[in-house]
Amino acid sequence: MDALVVYESMYGNTKQIAEAVAEGLATRLRTEMVEVGSTPGKVGPEVGLLVVGGPTHAFSMSRASTRRSAAQQATRPLVSTGNGVREWLAALGTASATLTSAAFDTRVAKPRMLGSAARGIAKRLRRLGIKAAAPAQSFYVIGTEGPLVAGELERARRWGESLAASFPVTAP
Repeated sequence: MDALVVYESMYGNTKQIAEAVAEGLATRLRTEMVEVGSTPGKVGPEVGLLVVGGPTHAFSMSRASTRRSAAQQATRPLVSTGNGVREWLAALGTASATLTSAAFDTRVAKPRMLGSAARGIAKRLRRLGIKAAAPAQSFYVIGTEGPLVAGELERARRWGESLAASFPVTAP
């Protein structure tokens, strides 16, 4: 079984979390990580675990308007410049009835706001008939552009390891 990590990232924080999650998954599973703009519209039958993450914008997944706002605020080039996770999930097709998923997001640590992109992602995945392997997970940044709160990369790697440990198949 393979794991596929799909992420959307504006300032690079969510990409760093996706890399750490993929590193944790790779301890037991063949793992591929892809930026959402480069992700195929269909998840193949070889993928058993789909992990999807994005930044929290305006209490949920990003939209075209919130991505434009992020671009205007950016002090460096954006990582994800096209459609986001919201649009990708709206068009997603799967080829496996046994596919499971996990969702994560990045969000500002303080002030703690309501809403979560991860919860929205998990809800969309459930609507697609993909069962959750774990509850949605949030990782925290300091301010809008980051950096990540100390310890979040290690926490993300451990989360990836725990996701991988729930599957009996190991990487070759």
